[in-house]
Amino acid sequence: MTTTYPNAPEISADDYIVVGLATCFIKDDGEIHEVKIIEPIPSAALEAILKGSPTSYKLACGKKMGEVLEGDTAKIPAEFPASAQFCDDFGERTIAAARTYQRRPSAAELIPQGTTETEFNYSVERKRVLNSERIIRTEDNVKQHEYTHKVL
Repeated sequence: MTTTYPNAPEISADDYIVVGLATCFIKDDGEIHEVKIIEPIPSAALEAILKGSPTSYKLACGKKMGEVLEGDTAKIPAEFPASAQFCDDFGERTIAAARTYQRRPSAAELIPQGTTETEFNYSVERKRVLNSERIIRTEDNVKQHEYTHKVL
């Protein structure tokens, strides 16, 4: 099983990846609804999460690329609930995350392939709202001193 991916010939189906189950929220008609999202976790983020940083991840699994992404088709791992949804751009993000483990092979030892980790500092105090819109207004601009951009 050594299929390459069309846009990433350096990645094979046997390469290591970590996918996590995140608790996110969607705002709909003023109400916030919880959703479970499957997304790849890059090596630097995994190291921070395992050091105790607050995270919205309930669990994370060490997998082979071919177990979660076959060509352009995303596959839900058995450890995840069937109701979970894939993040936007799952394929591209998974390939990008796999590259981080190629650059730092020692990170693959944090969650060995075929295992699942659940001991995180889980918190949804700061909610990850997926469909929030930022509306920038003129009043939001920081007022600067009139001499800021002048050479004196």
